[in-house]
This record gives sequence, C-alpha cells and structure tokens, in this order.
Amino acid sequence: MWQDRYAAPFAPTTAAEMHARGWDAVDVVFVTGDAYVDHPSFAMAILHRALEQAGFRVAILSQPQWTNCEAWRQFGRPRLFFAVSAGNMDSLINHYTANKKVRNDDAYSPGGRIGLRPDRATLVYSQRCREAFPGVPVIAGGVEASLRRLAHYDYWSDTVKRSILLDSKADLVAYGMGEVSIVEIAKRLQAGQTVKDLRDLRGVAYVMGAKESDEFKAQGRPTLGFAHTLIPSCEEVKSDKFAFAEATRLIHHNTNPFNAATLVQFHDRQAVVQNPPCLPLSQDQMDRYYDLPFTRRPHPSYTEPIPAHEMIKDSVTIMRGCFGGCTFCSITAHQGRIIQNRSQESILKEAEKIAADPDFKGVVSDIGGATANMYKMRCTRPEVEAKCKRLSCIHPGICKLLGTDHEPTIQLMKKVRETPGIRKVFVASGIRMDLAQLSPKYVKELAAHHVGGRLKVAPEHTSPTVLELMKKPSIDNFGVFAEQFHEASAAAGKPKQQLVPYFIASHPGSTVAEMIDLALYLKRNGYRPDQVQDFIPAPFDIATCLYYTGIDPFTKKPVEIKRGLNDRKMQRALMQFFKPDNYFTVREALIEAGRADLIGGCDGLIPAQPPREALEKRRKQANEAVRGDHYHSVANPAKGEKPGERGAEPPKPTGYRPGRKTQQRRPDKRKK
Repeated sequence: MWQDRYAAPFAPTTAAEMHARGWDAVDVVFVTGDAYVDHPSFAMAILHRALEQAGFRVAILSQPQWTNCEAWRQFGRPRLFFAVSAGNMDSLINHYTANKKVRNDDAYSPGGRIGLRPDRATLVYSQRCREAFPGVPVIAGGVEASLRRLAHYDYWSDTVKRSILLDSKADLVAYGMGEVSIVEIAKRLQAGQTVKDLRDLRGVAYVMGAKESDEFKAQGRPTLGFAHTLIPSCEEVKSDKFAFAEATRLIHHNTNPFNAATLVQFHDRQAVVQNPPCLPLSQDQMDRYYDLPFTRRPHPSYTEPIPAHEMIKDSVTIMRGCFGGCTFCSITAHQGRIIQNRSQESILKEAEKIAADPDFKGVVSDIGGATANMYKMRCTRPEVEAKCKRLSCIHPGICKLLGTDHEPTIQLMKKVRETPGIRKVFVASGIRMDLAQLSPKYVKELAAHHVGGRLKVAPEHTSPTVLELMKKPSIDNFGVFAEQFHEASAAAGKPKQQLVPYFIASHPGSTVAEMIDLALYLKRNGYRPDQVQDFIPAPFDIATCLYYTGIDPFTKKPVEIKRGLNDRKMQRALMQFFKPDNYFTVREALIEAGRADLIGGCDGLIPAQPPREALEKRRKQANEAVRGDHYHSVANPAKGEKPGERGAEPPKPTGYRPGRKTQQRRPDKRKK
C-alpha cells in the first residue's frame, strides 16, 4: 500500500526489465559507478526521476562490467544520449586513501565491496559508450567530471592533467547539480537539435575543434553567447605554477552564476569552453524535484545492503549549496554558494512519507544539507548579490548583508519532530558554529531535541595560519560554541552530550609544529578524536592549488607545504597521540621538532617509557619485515638435504674462474 501511494517503479536495469514495461528502446541510458538506489541523495535517482517526469524513457546501467561494451548494448541504441557519471564521488577518492593505499570498502557498492567500478570511471564508461554505439551523444556529469572540466592537478599521478572532455571524448560535461541541464539537453535533442546546438546552455563545458579554435583565437570575437575570459592554457599551467595559481583565481572568481563569465582555456590548438553555472533553483523547482515518487530503496536485485543507503535512508535534504567557501571542500564548487531551499510543506510531506514506511523505526537520521543551519539564509540585497565575487559570505567575518535568521530552521525542526510516527529527529550533517552562535535559541533547540548524545562540528585546526588558508574561523570560535552547547545541554537535562570535533592533518600551511600545538589543545580540552581526516587534494579545490603550487592564488604569497609520506604520517599520529600504536611516531615527531620536553611528565603528550602495546606493535612489525624473501634458510646435509639454500637451484659446476667450463686447469700455452 505504501508503494502504491508514494512510489513509482524503478527504472529498468536490464533488457528484460525494459521489455517487461513494453518498451522497445529507451531515450537515455544513465551509466553510473554507484549501486542503483532510488533515493534523492543519489544522483542517478533524482536525474532519472526528473527525466521521467518530463516524459522520457530512462534505463539505469549501474556498475557495469567495463572490460567490454556488451552491457552497454543490452538496451539497444539510445534514441537521445548516454548520460555518464562516475557516481556520487570522484572514483579515485572513492578508491584510494590520502596515502594512496587502496581502501577496504566502497560505501556506494552492495556489501561495501571494492572493485565494482574502474579508476577514472568517467573515461572508461565514455569509451564503452562510443564502442557500443558510435555516433550517440555522450554527456558526462557528476562530481568527477564536474571538478575535472578544465586543466587540473591530479594527486594520484602527481601531474597536471588536461580537461576530462579531451580524455573521455564526451560531447559535453554538464557540471554541477544537473536536473535542469539534463532535462533541457533531452528536450532539445528530441526536438532535432545537435550536440553543437547545445553550446549555449548554462552549466555545460565543451571542446571546440582545432579549426574553430584557430578562428576564435585569430578573430577574438565574442561568439560564445556570454562575455568570455581567457585563462592560462593547459600548457602554461603545466609548466608554470604561477600560471596554475592565476587560472585557479580566475576560475573561482567566476562561480557566481549572476556575474560569471564564460571561461576559455586552450589545450594546444583546441579551446575548452566553460559556460557560466546554472542559475540557482527556485523553491518551486526544488520542491518539484524532491517531491518526485522515489521508492527510497536500493533496486530489488541487490541481496546485500549498500552502506551509503543505510546511512541516509531516513534522512531529509532541506537545502543545497554552501556559502562557507572552505578551500578544501568541493561542495561550493559543485552545488554553488547560493542556498537553494525547499518549502516547509515539501519537507513535511517527505517526513510523512518516511513515517508511513512500514520499515521506518521512528528516527529521522538527519535533517539538513551541506551544512545543517543555512536553511533560508541568503544575501538580503539581491542587487549586491548579483555583482558579488566574494568566495565566502562568512570569512574573514560574516557579511553584514547576509541573512542569518535561524527561526525558519527552528520552526522546521519542530514541525518535523511533531510529525505523527516520528519519535526523534537528529541533525547529523554538521553545524556551522559561527552562524549558530548568533542564535542562542537555535543552540538550545538543537541541544534539547536534535542531538543523539554527540554532535559533529568542524573546527579543522588551531593554527591561525592554517585556518586563514582554509577560510575557517579562529579556534576561539569553537571554544565559545562549545560553552554554549554544554550550557544548553545541561539546561535540557542532558549534561553528558558531547561535541565531536573534526580536524584535518597535512593541510597546506600545516607542519609538525602546528600539529603539536593542535595535539596540546586536544589534551588540554580532553578531546580524543576517534576519526582523523587526512587532507586529500581533490581536483578544482583552492587548497589543491595551494598544495601543488605552494602559492596562495589570491595573494600570490608562498605557502609551506609538506608532501612527504613520513611527515603526513607524523601529523596524523599527533592528532591521536594518546594511542599506544602511535607512540614511536609521535616520539620521533617531537624529537625532530625540538619538543622533547613533551615526552614524559604531567604536561607531556606521551610518557617517557613506551607502553607495552607500542612495544608489541613494533616487535610485530619487525617480525613481519623479515618474513618471506627477506631471509635465507640453509639446508642440513645430515638430514639428506642437498647443500646450499633451501628451495634454491643447485649451483652448476663451473671452473674456479668465471667462464671456465671445466674444473681442470687449461694447459699453459705460454712459451717457456
């Protein structure tokens, strides 16, 4: 009954499912590196439902076997195009840790299994589309394609790579959140237009041919439909780090959809063109997309749970975007810095739908977005917002024109928790502390009703230098919020509620000295972080430019960068100095930094003598280091074994000199 009332059928994932619907073909084949979950937090689900609402037939090709193109052919030739996405994450970040080791699990795959998508999935999937049906347009999107649409630094190969458009041979990249783009592309291709006719769309990037690029360069005429800005070429940013920094500055100063220029970047003779971002969605548009009839479940073909779905299945997205502008975060680059909100009615309708689900346990796991407390916040002067190029509305201070009223959020949280069938509503998507402090009422409401014992916050560091590079507020801001939160928790009769602060190791500007200061801060305040974040230079981020170039792209001042794996290991260990396993690494870091005074004593980070667990770990590592091929066993002739090394081939009899075939001395032919 719930399914009949709220949800439409899944998209077909096989030819048999397509034929069962009575279809002989589909308009769009959506290829994705994630498991197919029909929940609005998954890109393939919301884009499929948006296309479906517009009258198009869509098939989902989820995590296909990519070594050949057979899976791509099962639905026949798509009438309109292939839509390609690596998934909700960049495939390399999904596969590898900050230390470039293979991850043990994949949250977006059934059972958390790894290996169900290739590295650089957008490239591989696009190539298979071309092999399966030459001539069918290929439209790439998702986080991986969006953040690699121009020349970018690739951490895993430690090189600057050209636009993903050139390597994938995709016709277009639809960057950012793609509901408007993908529906418009489908409508115009159905109307008989070609891919080249789509170049006037917002939110797309494309490649000009060599001849067309030469004409553009020679004439310099504004034929692009928008005012354009030429940024340093791919060859320039590869050879000159100052050029890379300047390109980063220009890219990020052209992210406001109300005043962004078209960006043109030459790659040899070809020009890659990025049109301005899509305009922010209106409240009606947000409601229309999130009110679509999602089943909120994985496709029934899966027999194992999908970890990412288990985490968010009972969550509600209330907004998009983030105006924080943190330099290490891709959310602003992908969703935009202008907050896009759903109406209270639409959110309550989804809450009622969740509450009516027979599998629902009564707890909404999260109500929020990129940041939980930016709902309904926006610039109070639209005419200023249309001209503003500021990258953060709250750094170095909160803009006086920013609307920071928490009352809409407070009223929304209250109404959701009062929905029949809902016992508890948690906030798990993180709090922007500098904003929350402006509303003591919000902090009280949060502490009293929406924290399940622990609240995640992200001060990120203690060093003023590092925090400035991150575009984050002072660590004192965290102290003020912590005091507010604990007072509110005590007043609500929940004095044991805790804050869980997140910090980042190895961020640009951070050295072992800064991490020692952070470790001392953690000890003084009694924080023992369970999870540690290592900085990963994701494509497109400002912090990635800092890491690669060692230059602040906006001031052009040098920034200290620590690249060595040993240094990164020390920084990570210092954040968990209290763990016996980290003892010797922390000791080495303290001695190298000239802070041996922090070894032993009441004020020290570690004891003078290593704990037993640290010694056992070192002994275990030493034993593992000499196993296998690292030592040789000698045979025992007394036991009938052939002399020499066990398992080795017996030596061939040779003379006592190299090259001598026999053991007998050659006759002396010298004249006597």
